[in-house]
Amino acid sequence: MERSKINIQNEIETKKFGMRLADSAKAGDVIALIGDLGTGKTTLTKYIAEGLGITETITSPTFNIVKEYRSGRLPLFHFDVYRISDPDEMFEIGYEEYFYGDGVCVVEWADIIEDLLPEDAMIIRISRGAGEEERVYDITDNRGSANVHTGN
Repeated sequence: MERSKINIQNEIETKKFGMRLADSAKAGDVIALIGDLGTGKTTLTKYIAEGLGITETITSPTFNIVKEYRSGRLPLFHFDVYRISDPDEMFEIGYEEYFYGDGVCVVEWADIIEDLLPEDAMIIRISRGAGEEERVYDITDNRGSANVHTGN
């Protein structure tokens, strides 16, 4: 397990970070995003998707729980679990097939289903920084892969 904290100053740095995550992503990776409304969870997901070569427009899957994008080098399964009130809802959509499948999962509001996350998930807690666009990423990387999140 690696822990780190980085400051993201603006959307350009968010893009660089998301692209680096995508570069190192492999099938079965789960990236869990935790943060308040408006902290940039969907924006980060958009740049991870871009880095994977996804050509579809990325939008929050708020009412669907999960959206699938298959146009990149790996499929992207984008979860928004904000409206989950019972973990059984995750079982009903077959979340394990996604989490342990052939793509990369990004889970927004992951704290709601924290008990269901794989042990090797990367957890990114996003908070607001001092400036309007600044964000702080508190990262716990349990994937055992190369450290992709240092520097800007």
